[in-house]
Amino acid sequence: MDLGLKGEAVIVTGGGSGIGAAITEVLAEEGAKPVILARRPPDAEWLARTGAEFVQVELSEDAACVAAVEEARRRVGRIYGLVNNAGANDGVGLDKGPEAFRASLNQNLLHYYTMVHLLREDLRASTGAVVNVSSKTALTGQGGTSAYVAAKAAQLGLTREWAVEFLKDGVRVNAVVVAESMTPLYRRWLESLPDPEAQLAKIASRIPLGRRMTEPREIADACVFLLSPRSSHTTGQWIFPDGGYTHLDRAIGGDPAG
Repeated sequence: MDLGLKGEAVIVTGGGSGIGAAITEVLAEEGAKPVILARRPPDAEWLARTGAEFVQVELSEDAACVAAVEEARRRVGRIYGLVNNAGANDGVGLDKGPEAFRASLNQNLLHYYTMVHLLREDLRASTGAVVNVSSKTALTGQGGTSAYVAAKAAQLGLTREWAVEFLKDGVRVNAVVVAESMTPLYRRWLESLPDPEAQLAKIASRIPLGRRMTEPREIADACVFLLSPRSSHTTGQWIFPDGGYTHLDRAIGGDPAG
């Protein structure tokens, strides 16, 4: 299926690793022009293979975001789409206090707003699209992650707010909600446990469809479809490519294939 993204420039924050890298790869396959905004450069060979542009930026700094967007426009022209993806679960819970909470929101939430603010005229001019990458913790809670959950829940609210604000412009805004997917950050968390493989098997056993983790590629496919004109009448939606983990009863038993 041709998603109609050939030649379209799309910014992907955190697009050089994990789910962001998978999104960059799918965009490149569709003939789009991905622009990665991130703190650290990705692997040079991988970057060359995807043909993506890379702009180094500290997304928590407003002035740095302004400069990065200007540089992206200089390299690829008008921006069609945005994937707000960068962020990490930093474990800021009730014990850490207000200062740590604010700092975490700056790392995980505020740049979502900043990027849409800076790109609003590009999006209107191109009748483009935004995808916000969120987390199932916004709906389920997790414990010990107050700031991350607050950021992820706010992203879902902003998805619907921005969908309304852009209605007259034809710009679509949707969210992809990630549950259990094997990213480098997730793998590092697993490796910090006494028995990583046992923990992985325990988690996978609770995922209704296939009793397996969601592949980053599966999340990327959903993101890129939502960016594309083939998803032309979808806006303000929260999409869950999670094997039923968030909404189906995790106690469902029996043969996963049956």
